[in-house]
Amino acid sequence: MKCNYITIEREYGSGGTRIARRLAEVCGIRCYGVEIVEAVSRKNNVSVDQIQHLEESVSGSFLYTLFVMSKVQSGDSDMLSGEGKVFVEEQRAIENFAGQGPAIFLGHCAAQALKKRRGVVKVFIRANNEEKKKRIMADYQIPEWEVESTRKRFDNKRSKYFYANTTRHWNDVKNYDIVLDSSQLGIEGCVHVLKGLFEGK
Repeated sequence: MKCNYITIEREYGSGGTRIARRLAEVCGIRCYGVEIVEAVSRKNNVSVDQIQHLEESVSGSFLYTLFVMSKVQSGDSDMLSGEGKVFVEEQRAIENFAGQGPAIFLGHCAAQALKKRRGVVKVFIRANNEEKKKRIMADYQIPEWEVESTRKRFDNKRSKYFYANTTRHWNDVKNYDIVLDSSQLGIEGCVHVLKGLFEGK
C-alpha cells in the first residue's frame, strides 16, 4: 500500500510534534497541526484561544459522543454545541488539506476525517516518563514541580477529545497501525522509520 497520509497522535512530552515537523522537512511534504486550528479560526472568525478552550470543554459522555457522530455523518452541525461544531470544522479542514496532496497530520482525530481515503497510516508516539519529563522541561520551560500535573492535563485533554469524537480510547494501541517509543528510538530514529512509509520501503 502506498502511504499518502500519516496521522500522529502522541503523548505530551514524547516529541511527537518534533518528529512530525522533522519528517515533513525530510520528505518535503506538508505537516498540519496548529494549522488546522488556524484554518478553523480564519473561516469562522473565532480566535485560536477560543477554539482551544472549546476543545478542552468537550464532554466525555457516551451519549454526547453518539450525538456528535450522528451529526457529523449527516453533515448537519446546526444543533451541535460549540465544541461539537469545532470538531466538525476541524474535520472539514483536515479533509481540505488532504485534498492538496500527501501530508502529515498531528492530533485532532485526523484519522477519523481521512477514513475514506486510501493510504492512511495511523501512528501513536509514546515515551517513558523520565524522557517525557526531560523534554517537557527543556522544550516548554516547565519547572520540575509542575511537569507531572502539566503532562497529565494535556494527555487527559487529548484522551477526552479523542473519545468524545470517535468512541475509542486514545491510548489503545489497537487504534493504530504503528506505535513508536521515542525514548528507545530517539527523534531521528522515529523519523527514519516513518520516512520509509512515504518511500514505500
